[in-house]
Amino acid sequence: MKKPAIITIPILPFGMVHCHLVIGTRGCVLIDTGTPGSEAKIERVLKLHGLGVQDIKLIVVTHAHTDHAGSAATMRELSKAPILAHAGDLDYYERRKPMTYCTTAWFGSLFLKTGLPTEPYKAFTPDFLLKDGESFDLTQFGLDGVARHTPGHTDGSISVQLATGDALVGDLVASGVLLGGMLRVNHAIRPPFEDDPKAVGKELLAMVDSGMQTFHMGHGGPLPASEVRRHALLLQGLKPGRTYEIPSATCSCSPPEATEEVK
Repeated sequence: MKKPAIITIPILPFGMVHCHLVIGTRGCVLIDTGTPGSEAKIERVLKLHGLGVQDIKLIVVTHAHTDHAGSAATMRELSKAPILAHAGDLDYYERRKPMTYCTTAWFGSLFLKTGLPTEPYKAFTPDFLLKDGESFDLTQFGLDGVARHTPGHTDGSISVQLATGDALVGDLVASGVLLGGMLRVNHAIRPPFEDDPKAVGKELLAMVDSGMQTFHMGHGGPLPASEVRRHALLLQGLKPGRTYEIPSATCSCSPPEATEEVK
């Protein structure tokens, strides 16, 4: 099978937020969809490569945070492509439960105060729903690889692993200063939010050990396997941080006041 092209789609400047387009033999697969209203940015990159929204054959949403799932419903409407995600984040995709954010450092707490992480998005139900430990063969969509459950950032986080040694891992790891950025872009860091650092480290190590060589993520990157391994080993000794529950205005579950608790 022909080696796919992996194209970065900028959503916010300086590598702060982006998603990816993987061009295979039967069209392309969109990995994450950016913040709400990102469809024009995605279409612009498609056009640069001689493609249109009709060439998207599958949309993979790595997890339910708004900078990854924000435009999923709209992109499905435009492209008619099915959405693949994991059942662990289903309540958040369907806007039936307030999203929780487990901060990794002071930047995560500060980032929450901006309101950007809690920006509401249009509810959707994925067409393909992975369960715990499951993987999904991507050959029917023109890619030699799988989408696999890789929990830790959220319960329902998934990653795409290609036969080329490329892994698209959402927010299992980030790079740069604070978030993406122009400095230390080859240095792995924790994203602002991460539910279970030990679980993340385990999944990253498993991918490195399986032969993944280059890691593409939603904030900064890409990173080589050696740097991901270094970061993953450091995660093994960490505990989860403080969890914040911040109800969204679009959640239909009559959520309580915003609360915080220590795990």
